[in-house]
Amino acid sequence: MADSLLKLDGVSFAYRGGDALQDISFEIQTGEFVALLGENGAGKSTLARICNGLLKPTGGVVTVGGKDTRRVKTSEIARDVGFLFQNPDRMLCQNTVRGELMFGLEFSSVPPEQHAARCDEMLSVFSLDGERDPFGMSRSERQQVALASVLARRPKLLILDEPTTGLDYRECMTIMDIVSRQNAEGAALLMITHDMEIVADFARRVLVLSRGKLIGDGDMRGVMRDRALLSSASLLPAQIPDLAMRLGGAFGEAFTITDMVKTVATLKEEVRV
Repeated sequence: MADSLLKLDGVSFAYRGGDALQDISFEIQTGEFVALLGENGAGKSTLARICNGLLKPTGGVVTVGGKDTRRVKTSEIARDVGFLFQNPDRMLCQNTVRGELMFGLEFSSVPPEQHAARCDEMLSVFSLDGERDPFGMSRSERQQVALASVLARRPKLLILDEPTTGLDYRECMTIMDIVSRQNAEGAALLMITHDMEIVADFARRVLVLSRGKLIGDGDMRGVMRDRALLSSASLLPAQIPDLAMRLGGAFGEAFTITDMVKTVATLKEEVRV
């Protein structure tokens, strides 16, 4: 049976202006890839910060690796949970890329004798120049430096807040391929995104948040099929999976996305002829 890395039980959170989260309950297990969806203002970023201990719940209980986040330091939670902010500039503070990665490792549970090797590994994975100044790099490059700093610690749970915002397709795929490899190696992922195509391509489970309430929790295909659920959170399904599912309705449930792609390719060839 899978191990529970993160568990929320009846979690609520309130700012001075009112409730941001209400009675949220779910678990994330080792190796899961979970997308968190919702309209702007739904409470997604607040929920992410609840999950990594930056915010403490005003009601209910959050446990990370079995530890109640209200009773342990955020630095202790960070040993198991990596967090990527939507804005990478909120994470960067050193004058070189190498310095940035080493700085993050200094405040981790990674043994000091492994720091240099971990740093070199991430520089290679992201094809980064360790001597460059992060603040002179493009936004995409800064995003990669921030993510490399997080992944160097090899967290058991990785929380990504809009990791592909502002990136072109190639840059987006670079980020997603790297985090997918981490997931394949056992890390659990919780990803906030508005990109439904990314959800369809990578996520296996989807949480849907609306007005501070968890209104949906299911496998990716099931959630994408539920147009009423998506509509209630002001979301539209990803175009290609949606087309496949519509064709499935016409040709039978066995009609898959792969079948749809083949059908489209055939139609294109007929048009050429």
